[in-house]
Amino acid sequence: MRIADYVSSFHARFPFLDPSILPWQVTAELPSILERLAFSIGDLSFRRADGMLIHPTAIVESGAIVKPPAIISEGCFIASTAYLRGGAFLDHGVTVGPGCELKTTVIMAGSTLAHFNFVGDSIVGADVNVEAGAVVASHHNDREDKEVRLYVRGKEIRSGVQKFGAVIGDHARLGANAVLSPGTVLEPHAVVGRLVLVNQAPG
Repeated sequence: MRIADYVSSFHARFPFLDPSILPWQVTAELPSILERLAFSIGDLSFRRADGMLIHPTAIVESGAIVKPPAIISEGCFIASTAYLRGGAFLDHGVTVGPGCELKTTVIMAGSTLAHFNFVGDSIVGADVNVEAGAVVASHHNDREDKEVRLYVRGKEIRSGVQKFGAVIGDHARLGANAVLSPGTVLEPHAVVGRLVLVNQAPG
């Protein structure tokens, strides 16, 4: 699968990555990818602090925790009590609301996590809205075989990894308290209703 089929601006933001790189390879290598991106950005228009690049127009409220590595772009807002860890890339104008936890994840421009969300080991497209309480799970705690498998357009893809959340296409919408199972792939403009569990495995 090609990330660009779901997240159109991904390779414009990460031009040094092979266009054929797989989503779970991105999340598995995200800390080193962010280091490469930070080196290419340099200090131009960003302030550098403790392994993070934060644009001067970004707002990180008191009480938010952002652990390096992280790149927080122009116009982002991170609310008090949000928690970012394991590597985070926030493109322009991303909002991470109060009580959200973000782990090893890329979020593209204009997307919003409302509040009390968990998003783990994922790639989130542009203009995605995630309502309160929605969860993007990244690990199979519910079975002995923990390898994450994806089911994309009728085909099973074995990732070979035990932690991967989702690829959420541009302009998708997740309703309040929805849950995406590990390995979910949402097409651009997909809508997931409130309280819906998405499990794309057959049967």
